[in-house]
Amino acid sequence: MIHPDSELRHINASIGYGLFATRLIPKGTITWAADPLDQVISSARLEGFPDLLKNHACKYSYLNGRGDRILCWDHGRFVNHSCAAACLSPGFDFEIAVRDIAPGEEITDDYGTLNLEEPFPCLCGAPSCRGQVLPDDPVRHAREWDRVIAAAFPAIDRVDQPLWDLVSEKAAVQRVLTGELQLPSILTHYLASNGL
Repeated sequence: MIHPDSELRHINASIGYGLFATRLIPKGTITWAADPLDQVISSARLEGFPDLLKNHACKYSYLNGRGDRILCWDHGRFVNHSCAAACLSPGFDFEIAVRDIAPGEEITDDYGTLNLEEPFPCLCGAPSCRGQVLPDDPVRHAREWDRVIAAAFPAIDRVDQPLWDLVSEKAAVQRVLTGELQLPSILTHYLASNGL
């Protein structure tokens, strides 16, 4: 489920839609959390879909670390890519704002973290734009993504968390916050590091 302080807006004909903050979303806020309404589509199930549904599922879903496609039931499927993403996943089944997201600003993540099957040209316009987003980006960028996430993660228990009830790993999150457990790497969800 996507953060409630967001709205869907049409950006332009080439990008389509995107999600924008309607109020300040502070750094450390959980911006998306996996929930039971999300569709989990195995590769075998996907192969049985008619082409129209298969294409739609591939366009609006991402691959998790087990090789299943996750199709968000709500507007979460319209979060766009940016090489300077506002949100990243800290190795749990949720994403957090890695910096403050101002009202009216687009809520983005880095598609390089989503187990891409094919590279795509990036036109995000960020000063740090990679020009192309590649399936093996986690190998090159995980260390930097983990550093950015680690800087935001301690704020989790200091900011309002409307999606907290959906977090399935609450105990582990608390153990990370108290220093009993190391923050998982973004590579936790990377297919190649899971032997698939």
